[in-house]
Amino acid sequence: MSAVDPRAPSAYRPEPESNSDPNEPVDNPSTNPTFAEVLERRCSRRDVLRGSLNAVVAGLVVGSGLPALARAATAPGADHAAAPLLGFEAIPVDFEYRVQVPRGYRAQAFLPWGTPICGHFPAYRDGGGNSGADQECQVGYNHDGMHYFPLDGASSESHHGVLCINHEYIQPSDLHPNGPTVEDGVRTVADEVRKEIAAHGVSVVEIRRNPGSRSWEVVRGTLNRRITASTPMEIAGPARGSALLRTRFSPEGTRTRGTVNNCANGYTPWGTYLTCEENFHGYFLNTGEQPREHARYGVAAEKTRYGWESVRDIDEFARFDATPRGEEATADYRNEPNTFGWVVEIDPMDPEGIPVKRTALGRFRHEGAWMAPPVTGRPLTVYMGDDARFEYIYKFVTREPYNPRTASGALLDEGTLYVARFHDDGTGEWVALDFEDPRFRAAAREAGVTFADQADVLVNTRTAADVVGATKMDRPEWGTVNPQTGEVYMTLTNNSEREPDQTNAANPRGPNAYGQIIRWREAEGEHHATRFEWDLFVVAGPPDNSRIFNGQPLDASNVFNSPDGLWFDPNGVLWIQTDGDQSEPFGNNQMLAADPRTGEIRRFFTGARDCEVTGVDMTPDGRTMFVNVQHPGGSWPDGGDSRPRPATVIVTRDDGGLIGL
Repeated sequence: MSAVDPRAPSAYRPEPESNSDPNEPVDNPSTNPTFAEVLERRCSRRDVLRGSLNAVVAGLVVGSGLPALARAATAPGADHAAAPLLGFEAIPVDFEYRVQVPRGYRAQAFLPWGTPICGHFPAYRDGGGNSGADQECQVGYNHDGMHYFPLDGASSESHHGVLCINHEYIQPSDLHPNGPTVEDGVRTVADEVRKEIAAHGVSVVEIRRNPGSRSWEVVRGTLNRRITASTPMEIAGPARGSALLRTRFSPEGTRTRGTVNNCANGYTPWGTYLTCEENFHGYFLNTGEQPREHARYGVAAEKTRYGWESVRDIDEFARFDATPRGEEATADYRNEPNTFGWVVEIDPMDPEGIPVKRTALGRFRHEGAWMAPPVTGRPLTVYMGDDARFEYIYKFVTREPYNPRTASGALLDEGTLYVARFHDDGTGEWVALDFEDPRFRAAAREAGVTFADQADVLVNTRTAADVVGATKMDRPEWGTVNPQTGEVYMTLTNNSEREPDQTNAANPRGPNAYGQIIRWREAEGEHHATRFEWDLFVVAGPPDNSRIFNGQPLDASNVFNSPDGLWFDPNGVLWIQTDGDQSEPFGNNQMLAADPRTGEIRRFFTGARDCEVTGVDMTPDGRTMFVNVQHPGGSWPDGGDSRPRPATVIVTRDDGGLIGL
């Protein structure tokens, strides 16, 4: 071990993910068509080989037979369509260790890692001096997806609410004074591991705006709590009680401990929070022969991300070793990884409530879970992406229709999980991953794959998607639904494994270093439909290698790459966040605002150097925005000789007006 200078900007940059690389390409061995191949069939091969991005994108959007998507953006009415949507001046790219917003706005760091929120409210100690017990009472590390829940029983309350924040992963060099203590590959200080486990998960924080100002404060109320990688959780849905989920901790396969790698999020119309487990695979070790529910997800075979399992004399830590130790699954933790990779529901208004893993929504590296606006008497639909190279886009449709008087999390336990197939004529279909569906069973037989029941299908969602011929995508990340048109948008962040001869309109670079945003409209405007039409909203990249659907390239006011976070605000503004290349001409990762009707895009926010900008929400009145800054460099936000701290940023207008308009 060695000491690290906290003043050096490079000392605390994100650590390499090594064996737990979220973009690991080898996990999908299927021969399913890639999105590139679909697009190549759809576009002119001559244009693709010439590298003509203009011709390719024009073929997809203007000459593809899909003008309906572009026209649909004006559907709410001519007056609304004509009104300018973006009302701020774009800011320039930046390369400094700071946060920037447009003229007339201000940004304040809030709830940085280590902020005390519950228990004995331990103060944050710079230099990694807090204990594991302290961290269990403090805001976690590496903020990601989040959502604001109004309080006082008013859906419009914008001065008092609960903020739920995901904490994706950690950088051990920040958490401990001299980094983690390791001897001969073994973690030797149990409290360091306890602290790392506690820095994961979700922070539930009651907050209030100070009267007469734009600053917010933590309310030391009973709603505050930390949900960590050791918090007891229930398992619900078709996989509950499955033999594939039985462990020494829960021989019945009905419970587990903790949630990890909480990336994006979602929320329900009945007021609960959905946190999503993404790169869970790197936390678990299986040195034996791996079953498909381990191998297809990339469970570590030699070394885990943090080595928690090496503390074998403590059951809480030893459970991260999934290597079989005997005849019975309940004698060890061979099935522990199978209890991760789910969507987890949390009730922010019940501090004693037990989080629930909703297995009907499938098991994969969930980026997030985004509900289409609920319609009474119709099923609810949840859109999801599997964030890895060549993985898939999914949606879940509830069996029962939505009723606002009776709706609860149980609605998410019964329904149909679908995976997307994109056709070369600009249409697509949703294919059911349903053990009882004869078409699914026939596809499995043809592929030579056997499933025991629906629980098996859900634990092995990726394999089920393989057998039905789902379309391989370029890292599906955040999704969002346009509140005015119902169109669904999803970021495809990048794919460094794309071969040069696969270039095409949606992925015109080989490898695809810059990413794009795809969008689709369900048949008849019904989110539970099984067919859709699709096109591209924007192909990201430098000005000479990018294009918006309106035919314009990106320019100095909006150039970006690797779109990641994505969110529609109630006014119809599309917010785009990035996690990618920070060299010229892109600058630090950023957040942009887009008008989906016209394709106008402007840069609104730049994060501190080395950070990812991720997670966004507003208060119901639209006058306070929350944005997360993950793994910043330098000494942001405290300055001086301090270590950097991931944090939420509060953005307001100087005149108190609506954000972005």
